[in-house]
Amino acid sequence: MARTQRVTLKEIAARTGVSMTTISKVLNGAADVSSATRELVEGHLRESGYRRRNSRQRREYVEVVLHELEGEWALAIIEGVRETAAQAGLVVSLSVSGDRHAPGADWFDAVVRRRPIGIILLFAGIAAEGRAKLTSRSIPFVLIDPAGDPDPGIPSVGSANWAGGLDATRHLIDLGHRRIAAIAGPEDVMSSLARVDGYRSALTAAGLPVESELTRFGDVDRESGERFAHALLSLTDPPTAIFAGSDVQALGVLHAAAARAVDVPGQLSVVGFDDLALAELANPRLTTIHQPLREMAEHATRLLLGPVEDRQLGVTRVELATRLVVRDSTAPPARPPRSGW
Repeated sequence: MARTQRVTLKEIAARTGVSMTTISKVLNGAADVSSATRELVEGHLRESGYRRRNSRQRREYVEVVLHELEGEWALAIIEGVRETAAQAGLVVSLSVSGDRHAPGADWFDAVVRRRPIGIILLFAGIAAEGRAKLTSRSIPFVLIDPAGDPDPGIPSVGSANWAGGLDATRHLIDLGHRRIAAIAGPEDVMSSLARVDGYRSALTAAGLPVESELTRFGDVDRESGERFAHALLSLTDPPTAIFAGSDVQALGVLHAAAARAVDVPGQLSVVGFDDLALAELANPRLTTIHQPLREMAEHATRLLLGPVEDRQLGVTRVELATRLVVRDSTAPPARPPRSGW
């Protein structure tokens, strides 16, 4: 079998008419290269499948990239990465960039200059151009995927969102609830849709109607949970239970119930998702779906630091199991008033 010819930078220079010095600057993310020249060279690097040999200048740290540095969710992930990296003698650096969908375009040029040993990304995806920049420099990356739908071939670690939504709703059905609402995260994020799909599947399997007025999509914050809970509890026929797509949203539901003098769980049962520390501290303590955030981070870091064959030839999508944690916020239903609470 004939061997595939490895393209050289000299050949790239000949094809583009760009000097070796400029190509080197592009590879190292230097700022003093015009955008047109950079795009020309990057395009040829991608087309040729060029991969940079490992550099001795690569710094011995793992970079974690996320769009916001707040909340227990992010802290749990960061701590899992930090502890696993430390076992390999590495430190962790944090970058904040982009939105929940992907890091910003300028971050890719900066990380090429920094050259970490590997990258953990907490995003729904990564643009093809950015992915090509990392691949051509042999900078490995793994996605810890809150969205649940990474592009094929991208190494990623996630959780069983559909099963979590199913288990949360089945728990409420088993308690005797028949009018169950769902408050989810953004409708353009696959994890939100998967959790709602699990909720709807549980209702359908139990022979219960799936009512559009009982499903709300919004941000994964307390304000959204509180606002949507007020709207749901104002319905002529309000729900007796609410499944929230995050513990933070569920906390908002508890606030709305308290403001309306609706007893939880006596008059309204509430289930969250994530099993953050606040679930144990809430009043009442929150029944929730445990998402193994720390284990996801540990698995992603081991995959990042393991043999390259594990990322290239092995299973690129790892999904860890969720589980129901029953506390004090759920109970059999009481009959709600027909005019809303």
